[in-house]
Amino acid sequence: MKKILFLIVLSLVAIPLNAQKTLSKLLEQENKATVPYISVNALQHITKNVTLLDAREAKEYNVSHLKNAIHVGYDFFNLDAIQNQLPKKNAQIVVYCSLGIRSEDIAEHLKKAGYTNVFNLYGGIFEWKNNNLDLVNTNDKKTDSVHVFSKAWSKWLEKGTKIYD
Repeated sequence: MKKILFLIVLSLVAIPLNAQKTLSKLLEQENKATVPYISVNALQHITKNVTLLDAREAKEYNVSHLKNAIHVGYDFFNLDAIQNQLPKKNAQIVVYCSLGIRSEDIAEHLKKAGYTNVFNLYGGIFEWKNNNLDLVNTNDKKTDSVHVFSKAWSKWLEKGTKIYD
């Protein structure tokens, strides 16, 4: 009986640790680590002093986004438009997407353009929502809905309502 109880407790502890390791492995595999990550915990304490850039497509952003985030997209990212909006090269910028993969690419463009204080949100909007933090829709109303990009990526969103299209 003790052995069974031990295995149950071990599995309850190992599942969350394994999920975290898997996300870390995914980001390690997909990203080049050229942009430093910022954690959800760290970002939630500095949102008033940071510019948030959403590197997801418009249909994803329209479902939900972090409050005050500027949509910059990915497929049609326009560096010139961003430079007009953010003339200060030392501005604190956090770029996010669903998990932190597309956002690294956009953050790299910003760094190459001379921005010096750019971060990538670790785990993206999924991790934000998984930590029970607020999202807003295009009407600036709180929402639990999150566009999950694809069925394959949807496994990373543990909380909220999954929207596919």
